[in-house]
Amino acid sequence: MNFLAHLWLADGDDGLRLGAMLGDFVHGSMDTSELPAAARRGVQLHRFIDQYMDALPAMAALRQRFKPPFRRYAGIIIDMAFDHQLAMRWSEFSAIPLQQFDSEVRQLLARYDDLLPSDLKSFMRYAERRGLFAAYQRKEEILLSLTGLGGRLSRANPLHRVDEIWDELDDDFRRGFSQIFPQVQTAVSDWIAASSDRRDNA
Repeated sequence: MNFLAHLWLADGDDGLRLGAMLGDFVHGSMDTSELPAAARRGVQLHRFIDQYMDALPAMAALRQRFKPPFRRYAGIIIDMAFDHQLAMRWSEFSAIPLQQFDSEVRQLLARYDDLLPSDLKSFMRYAERRGLFAAYQRKEEILLSLTGLGGRLSRANPLHRVDEIWDELDDDFRRGFSQIFPQVQTAVSDWIAASSDRRDNA
């Protein structure tokens, strides 16, 4: 999952939302040791979601729909495609308008600005300029984001050419999201309940 899906799956919990954003910018236990416990739990949830999704047979099947040279980068493309699906279908999942959700995330990150790594701050400045995450409703914004991601990778990659395959795979993205996202929602609900029980019994 990409940022928007991770944020939504945090279930309105500020600590989980903060960890949802930090999850791609901190690595290992040393980088999280100075975070508040609630944010560390959010990073753990972020990592659980990524691992759970990677192991789903439906995800493996969706990755197989990609041909070289795009298959190596299928996970990145699918993450962005699922954020696009979530943004387009936002009213099915939330009573809060996407623009309001977007604003709440920015306010949360502003409150914890001193905890944010510099690369996350840079991303949020980019997000402010582009109107993310609401702009994920537009295919063009997703393709632009993938081009930007490709430019930050160390090796040559075809992410700037995803427009060549997007329309061909669009139905697969739609079906994949409809199949996979409910499974992830259930797994996350179980994880949150189990981690809350562990905290209560500690």
